[in-house]
Amino acid sequence: MTKSANQIEHGTVSFGVAPDATLVVRFSGSWHLDRDLPPSTELIPVLDARPTAKRISFDTTALADWDSGLLSFLTETDELCRNRGIVADRAGLPTGLRRLLELAEAVPEKKGTQAAAKRESFFARVGNSTLAAEASAREFLSFVGQLTIAFGNLLRGRARYRSADLIEVIQQCGASAVGIVTLISFLVGVILAFMGAVQLSQFGAAIYVADLVGIGMVREMGAMMTAIIMSGRTGAAFAAKLGTMKVTEEIDALTTMGISPLEFLVLPRVLGLVLMMPLLCLYADFVGILGGLFVGVTMLGLAPGAYMRETISTLTMANLLGGLFKATFYGTLIAIAGCLRGFQCGNSSSAVGDAATQAVVMSIVLVVIACGTFAVLFNVLGI
Repeated sequence: MTKSANQIEHGTVSFGVAPDATLVVRFSGSWHLDRDLPPSTELIPVLDARPTAKRISFDTTALADWDSGLLSFLTETDELCRNRGIVADRAGLPTGLRRLLELAEAVPEKKGTQAAAKRESFFARVGNSTLAAEASAREFLSFVGQLTIAFGNLLRGRARYRSADLIEVIQQCGASAVGIVTLISFLVGVILAFMGAVQLSQFGAAIYVADLVGIGMVREMGAMMTAIIMSGRTGAAFAAKLGTMKVTEEIDALTTMGISPLEFLVLPRVLGLVLMMPLLCLYADFVGILGGLFVGVTMLGLAPGAYMRETISTLTMANLLGGLFKATFYGTLIAIAGCLRGFQCGNSSSAVGDAATQAVVMSIVLVVIACGTFAVLFNVLGI
């Protein structure tokens, strides 16, 4: 009758058949998770050998002590019995073990636990992704609408926020970001000039490197690189700070006191970043042109005066204002993305990091989409 036999101090399981054709599962020894316990799959060949078995009982007279290892074995055994239409008689189990099994069955399984293990079909994944994208778009538009109302209250002088918070945000988004903007913008100008110099010097048109760097920085790269820098620096900071405030229930406290979180927390951040982005973009344009000047003077042997005169002659007010307008719009997108992800943060410490990461990704994606849209729009308008 015995199918397996181990040392008695370890948990063992054996099988037998009662006179009424009931399959008997006998447990013996000590059943603990830290020991080499037999798997529930040992029951499968026994059931396959007795396809007519309709009932299983348990014998625990030789069982010493046990923990959740035995409970896990019995839970898996119950599932095997249900799949085969076999009745499991628990009368032979200890009272405490029967109660634990009943408690485990009484608690509903977390929704999606079993479904997650099954691979969804292609159409199901597409449908779920579409619904998730729709929900995300609704939340984004709702947030933008509420922020618009908050700006309306600001224009009417009814917005409730602290001026000190606005000044702090301006400092963080402006003066504190000058160093990294200087480094990146100078290197971008150097890269643009070097790429142009390699090609233009072949045709004796090295002076036009000034045109390439000037137009490239003022029209596109100045605003774009500043936006990417601020996405990783300021957008993530907004999401992390607001996410932390949500975890510590400070946002709920503001709502309880009758203060709008969007006016008190989001409005100063959006306003501060929108005010600083054009100034940072203008500074980035200047530093990028200096980077091109460095390459023109050291690599191409151009006179600094000639380089600057060529740059000034090729730039137009439309290019300058277009770049500043882009920077302002990019700043709005970055602030909205950072604050939105902060408000959507979960209630755990790990969710704060996830919110910051999502804010950076969302900001950069929105900036790139806006950049492409502006390129097409400006081309149609002839700007």
